Amino acid sequence: MAAYRTLRAITADDAYANLALAEHTAGLSARDAAFATELVAGACRSLGLYDAIIASAAGRPLRSLQPAVIDLLRLGTHQLLELRVPSHAAVAATVELARQVLSQRVTGVVNAILRKVAALGAEGWATRLRTERADAEALLVRHPQWIIDAYADLLPAGELPAALVANNEPPVPHLVIRPGLAEVAELGGRPLRWSPFGVEASGNPADLSAVVQGRAGVQDEGSQLIAWALARVGAPPGPWLDLCAGPGGKAALLAGLARDKGERLLASELQPHRAALVARALDVYPEPKPVVIAADGTRPAWPSNRFVRVLLDAPCTGLGALRRRPEARWRRKPSDLDALVPLQHQLLEAAINATAPGGVIAYATCSPHRRETSAIVEAAEGVEIMDAHAVLPEIPDAARGRYLQLWPHRHGTDAMFLALLRKPVAT
Repeated sequence: MAAYRTLRAITADDAYANLALAEHTAGLSARDAAFATELVAGACRSLGLYDAIIASAAGRPLRSLQPAVIDLLRLGTHQLLELRVPSHAAVAATVELARQVLSQRVTGVVNAILRKVAALGAEGWATRLRTERADAEALLVRHPQWIIDAYADLLPAGELPAALVANNEPPVPHLVIRPGLAEVAELGGRPLRWSPFGVEASGNPADLSAVVQGRAGVQDEGSQLIAWALARVGAPPGPWLDLCAGPGGKAALLAGLARDKGERLLASELQPHRAALVARALDVYPEPKPVVIAADGTRPAWPSNRFVRVLLDAPCTGLGALRRRPEARWRRKPSDLDALVPLQHQLLEAAINATAPGGVIAYATCSPHRRETSAIVEAAEGVEIMDAHAVLPEIPDAARGRYLQLWPHRHGTDAMFLALLRKPVAT
């Protein structure tokens, strides 16, 4: 039931999988919550594949079935093809769930389709889809073709399969301290490979007092490294700006790094509810606290030439965070870039205008796609592109020309992109 409600929230209401899971698994035992999580993550990760299998097994287009019935069939198909759930149990449990959440009249359809799914098994369906669909190979690696093409545009051909496999493997949680408020040793776990601020921990973060008290949080090492790079690069003294700060992970780390230098952070976020999340994350710091505002980064609420370090973690397709947001691969479309790219250009222009002469801008995305990374940076005016990898030289195989590019299969992080830009001092 928890898995079904979560999947419905994702597919019907556009909810984020991680947030919906936290809501609907609250109160479950650790074992049951883990099973519900696997059901949802697996269904989201393989949604395109399972939809093709369901349509083939049903012998009719998917649109002829109720959306709620499709979600039930996705959960049942995942159990039948990927988990060690006996076929009779997977079918019976899904049919009973259909009776509870919908009606008796749909149970026959659910039962018939799932029995056809079970009859072929994973390998049998792979063979059948190859004869039925031109996009079978893309579906079988759980990625739309356009995302495969975007990865292939950047990676050596021999690495592409490993990169796609890595996107299908749930990440181990990474924790991060708020500098000056907690010590890494408090978090237990294994120290991260490159970030000095966090650990890899397989337990429940909510069991740690530092996390409960807000002195530490959950943050992928890739995101930690983006913030650390901006703090490490040389810049004049002065205030810092996080231009698109929600939901607050990078801002919370940057705020502590700014305090270490005797400086202060302004965190801006367009959406008021996300700005509230940022404020909650930063409220743990003592006075003088970082400042949080709800503002449109393309219509700045601050004077030009004001900040010496500016982070622009730009809104993007999220193609580098598919491990943590498996549903995003089927939600996003190539046309989304047509709306995002102009916004990214506008935000970077605003970031440059906000930066004082001699200051540095970190342009980051959780996507490696060329159109929203290097193409954005290389169109910018009034800045010099720095060697971002030279700021974090200890990370192997991360140089992408003058940029830093992380990958799940190489670095165990999200596929974060980073460009560092310096605004020259007028002569």
